[in-house]
Amino acid sequence: MNRLAEKAAKILALTLISMTFLAGAALASEGDPLVVGIGKTTGSALRLRSAPSLDASVITTLNKDWTIAVLDEADGWYHVAHNGDDGYVSAEFFTMSDETEFEYYGRINARGVNVRAEADIDGEVVNNLGIGSGVTVTGIENGWYHITGTYGEGWVRSDYISLTNETPLTPGAGVGDSGIVDYARQFLGTRYVYGGAAPGGFDCSGFTMYIYKQFGVSLPHSATSQWQSGLGTRVYSLGELQPGDLVFFNDPKRNAGKACSHAGIYVGGGQMIHASSSRSGGVIYSDLTDGYYNTYFVGGIHI
Repeated sequence: MNRLAEKAAKILALTLISMTFLAGAALASEGDPLVVGIGKTTGSALRLRSAPSLDASVITTLNKDWTIAVLDEADGWYHVAHNGDDGYVSAEFFTMSDETEFEYYGRINARGVNVRAEADIDGEVVNNLGIGSGVTVTGIENGWYHITGTYGEGWVRSDYISLTNETPLTPGAGVGDSGIVDYARQFLGTRYVYGGAAPGGFDCSGFTMYIYKQFGVSLPHSATSQWQSGLGTRVYSLGELQPGDLVFFNDPKRNAGKACSHAGIYVGGGQMIHASSSRSGGVIYSDLTDGYYNTYFVGGIHI
């Protein structure tokens, strides 16, 4: 009897663990809803409410002829999002559009957002934009926005862009803003090789050295030596960086007593391109505005 009870207990425990895992997986897959369509306000000072009811509180008001992202439709109300707010508007003063091409302002609302060549999660990454970057949205397809800007064009999941009637204060910056950045991006995905300084494999300073060499600038092969080279003009805040600038970091656990432990190239929008030795490493984009790289940022060099 004891053995049967023990076996039953084990089966129950495994079942509970499995249920917990599945529930966790379901939660992990949930995110902000994708945009299902675009509409326009037809009434002035249209009230955006917290729920689909005339008794619900008013979040803000929307002016006439504003382009609004539609998340869902239910019983005479639309669930919409605009300028960082989401709520409900009455269908009486709002109309859905059948157009898939339009032009409106948008702002990136998450950190390190990938811009892809196609409206697909498996599409080639052609850029990476930081939070707050302004974009021009020119169309929608299957929940993805087509965007253009100084960085070129591509597709971004609609839940990572907030449509806004306000002209973005921070133009989207990134690949294409400088010849150096434009050249560097062709090596995205190149493997990390310690001591590497060629297209077959790079380490961090080998990558920056190789890229700058193509533009007639000779850099030494170490992050510390590049920082201390005396070339260009040093800058010490992220706000001063320009696309193409060298950026340097110093993690005391990795610097072996040297001034710097890592180097990369700033691409704009709070992002850099660099050869990373991390598990998901190789030549990748990374966000400088928070986390590891923000903590250990030393400065940049504008050449």
